[in-house]
Amino acid sequence: MEADRDLIIIGAGGAGLSAAQYGARANLSTLVLEELASGGQALIIDNLENYPGFPEPIPGTELVKHFEDQAVRFGAEIQYASVQSVSRRDGLFAVQTDGGELTARAVILATGAKHRTVDVPGEKELSGHGVSYCATCDGPFFKGRRMLVVGGGDAACDEAAYLANLSDSVLMIHRRDRFRAQKALAERTLRNPHIQVRFNHELDRIEGPGKVEGVTLRDNKNGRSYQEKLDAVFIFVGSIPQTSVVQGLGVALDAGGYVVTDQRMETSVKGLFAVGDVRSTPFRQIVVAAGEGAIAAHSASQHIDELKGEAYR
Repeated sequence: MEADRDLIIIGAGGAGLSAAQYGARANLSTLVLEELASGGQALIIDNLENYPGFPEPIPGTELVKHFEDQAVRFGAEIQYASVQSVSRRDGLFAVQTDGGELTARAVILATGAKHRTVDVPGEKELSGHGVSYCATCDGPFFKGRRMLVVGGGDAACDEAAYLANLSDSVLMIHRRDRFRAQKALAERTLRNPHIQVRFNHELDRIEGPGKVEGVTLRDNKNGRSYQEKLDAVFIFVGSIPQTSVVQGLGVALDAGGYVVTDQRMETSVKGLFAVGDVRSTPFRQIVVAAGEGAIAAHSASQHIDELKGEAYR
């Protein structure tokens, strides 16, 4: 059975577009399927200042436009379609979309992860304007200013420590009476002189307009609400990896629901690769995702050569 494409990439964020470039350069017929718009999480970054090769900050939208243009120039095709499922049939992957079925010899999953939100007034409106879900990305813009961290897990404690290197005024709230982070990490957070921790607290509202100017907090222990002046709100209450399209394949996931791969970015299903925020990884950054995309495309090319009996020996 002949495949519609050599390689189908699901998701057009930094990882997916990087994979598309390397797939096309390897002379694979490469199709990227994206539900909404190219760019992924980079679209919410106003100014990205830590991507190698760009000494001046660049808007996330502009950077991923470069990614997209480069992938297309090498011959990758981008289609806007919603993917419902991926299955195996006759030695190929069958990708079911809202526009019909497509088949491929290899698939790269680059669907990302959605940040969990706290769903309070002002969060959506001020996202990218003082509300952030990535301290490494946006923390340096608020150097020396007062910041709030919402959350109590490993990620929240790690990110609070990073922000505490940028400011001596980091307020951290958690809705329970103790952190759920690893004990050593929680203790380091509590000992940090630049982090003030308030347990039994929740975020009720983020105040604007236009940019973050403060928050309304709720003290559940004492049954009161009050306001704090702040310049930024960093929310770390977990992420939801977008793996539903491959559920039928029995792909191995870690405890957090992220896709487990080997160093070639291959999942437990041969010929299926995963990159970017959907993948189980210790560090989620655009530069890391781009590298993973390149590795996955190279590995997919080797896999396809093996299927064709053209593997280099």
